[in-house]
Amino acid sequence: MRMKLLIAVCAWGSVACSGDAAVGRRSSVVGESSAVNRLPTTDDRQPVVLFFGTSLTAGLGLEPEQAYPALIQAKLDSAGLAFRALNAGLSGETSAAGLRRIDWLLTQPVAVLVLELGANDALRGQDLAAARGNLQAIIDRTRAKHPDVRIVIAGMEAPPNLGRRYTAEFAQMFVDLARRNDAALIPFLLDGVGGVPELNQADGIHPTAEGARIMAENVWKVLEPVLTP
Repeated sequence: MRMKLLIAVCAWGSVACSGDAAVGRRSSVVGESSAVNRLPTTDDRQPVVLFFGTSLTAGLGLEPEQAYPALIQAKLDSAGLAFRALNAGLSGETSAAGLRRIDWLLTQPVAVLVLELGANDALRGQDLAAARGNLQAIIDRTRAKHPDVRIVIAGMEAPPNLGRRYTAEFAQMFVDLARRNDAALIPFLLDGVGGVPELNQADGIHPTAEGARIMAENVWKVLEPVLTP
């Protein structure tokens, strides 16, 4: 299983960071020029759980209702938790691009930030100190705008071809950010999905609808305690 996972993560370097133009037509995306993804049953006055990330969050190749943020909305509704899940995933997003985009999204009443960024930085071999600084700045700006916001950080893994030191520092980056910011940590967003062919689309990277359901479970295990007293 570990070897399958490493192969899958390595494949990211050739496909996953294809840039913003790679956003699928059916993915649920929020950007400066795109519409906010609102589910019909939600109320704009409800506090927002902002899912801020890459194509994994956007649901590239899936119907909007199959992306994991939409599945989280269904769980929120079932649990009677009055929050609005907002999918702000964008394909090819790096930490630097996310930092440029976050202010526009903070006009929403953000109660929880689920931060899923950094993977595309690693795929491009970018400096991790810069990536860490960008992620911290996103958190800082979110807290400056919404002082009571709760933070959830989605951990990821880097391709092994970048070397042991880089991959270890990359994984540790999310742990350190969570500790520094008193944030909840999803250890690995793709746990149980990465490296499993039947749970990924033809590119071997982006989850199928069933893979997205497993991702939603990974997120919900960490998010639910954050939302409940």
